[in-house]
Amino acid sequence: MKICYNFVLMEAINIFKSLHIIFMVSWFAGLFYIVRLFVYFSETNNLKSDNKQILQKQYKIMQKRLWYIIAWPSMLLTLIFGISMLFVRPDFLNMPHIQLKLIFVFILVIYHVLCHFIYLQHQQNIIRFSSNKLRIFNELATVLLVSIVFIIVMKNSLSWIYGTVGFISISLLLFIGIRIYKKIRLKK
Repeated sequence: MKICYNFVLMEAINIFKSLHIIFMVSWFAGLFYIVRLFVYFSETNNLKSDNKQILQKQYKIMQKRLWYIIAWPSMLLTLIFGISMLFVRPDFLNMPHIQLKLIFVFILVIYHVLCHFIYLQHQQNIIRFSSNKLRIFNELATVLLVSIVFIIVMKNSLSWIYGTVGFISISLLLFIGIRIYKKIRLKK
């Protein structure tokens, strides 16, 4: 009887884990694309009135569909299946790498909520961030994704720290390089 119970428990965890990963991929796809749409929407601010109105109307429709059909449901289902795994195996919460992952997931949820505020502003034709700031903001989701994946795959080893710090360092160097290139280009 105990063997059967353990088998069912493991199958439940595998199902929850699979669904958790599937919806996490969808969630990140939604986050990456919504911020891209924010970039495009903010760039319409420099256009003439007719083009601006046409494009903003289309981008608002695209943002709305992406946000409510993909991003929000994917986030909720990712969290539901993640919590389901913790419900089936509450001892996961005692693992340091899971605790750390949950901190990064909490930051990701905050990022999602910030995206929602930007979405609501765009729906009212309010543009508060330049396209460059939004491009930088978009990279935060990438850093969170890389960090979470390294934490889960590497578990308790220090390799995830080196991988995440290395990725962030490379991102910072690219950002600095882009800024320097932009200054040189503007001088010409």
